[in-house]
Amino acid sequence: MPTPTVLPEPWADSAVSVVVPTYNEATNLPTLVEEVLSLELTRLRLLIVDDGSPDGTGDVAEKLAAEYAGRVTVLHRTAKDGLGRAYVAGLTRALDEGAEFVAQMDADLSHPPAYLPQLLGTLLSTGAGVAIGSRYVPGGSLSHQWGLHRRLLSGWANTYVKSVLGMPIRDVTAGYKMWRREALQALDLPSVDSNGYSFQVETHFRAYRRGQKMVEIPIHFRDRGQGTSKMDLGVQLESALRPLRMRTQERRARERYGKPPNRSR
Repeated sequence: MPTPTVLPEPWADSAVSVVVPTYNEATNLPTLVEEVLSLELTRLRLLIVDDGSPDGTGDVAEKLAAEYAGRVTVLHRTAKDGLGRAYVAGLTRALDEGAEFVAQMDADLSHPPAYLPQLLGTLLSTGAGVAIGSRYVPGGSLSHQWGLHRRLLSGWANTYVKSVLGMPIRDVTAGYKMWRREALQALDLPSVDSNGYSFQVETHFRAYRRGQKMVEIPIHFRDRGQGTSKMDLGVQLESALRPLRMRTQERRARERYGKPPNRSR
């Protein structure tokens, strides 16, 4: 378990919203909420986006919202239509509620909340638009519980996406990150069309194409707590095809408007 960075008072008082999509995470959610809200960030808020989980995650979330009144809110969605759509709904709500910084993280305890102050401090100290918790920069690591097959699949996915889209970041599929408000608004969230885990790649690509500064910090990626992974065959297929579609769309846009690709960071 990493030791949380202690930020100076002006930084620690930043308005931060942490958006956490959930589906069947009732057993993990209380631990996650406790770890997040124990951090020394005075204006940190947690927004849980539940897609109608049949295991009662929504009810657990409402109890936590009552217990931590004013710090935890719940957005209930009636349909399970993918991680990407849940994130669009949650990130949009966080912006509407006035967050200065918005973090994304999984509900399964694989993303240690202790890194949140470091992500915030990285944005404030570097002027970056997004700070990414990376498994693949020096100092980053994966749970020892990950088997060889899973490690190879993750490594291949990153190599594949980088070769297709040419982004200069190590962990292009990372789901743990924090955005500046202005950087998130620049993504044009309503037009993001990824449904599943490819949402992470699409938003990284949009940030890169818009010339936003992207900084990676090393994290240790834990194995999930309780429950099972949501990475089914359909999600894997979308994740494989989406980068090709994005590259095609980008090429057509360049041909239409005659603009060279933006390679700034």
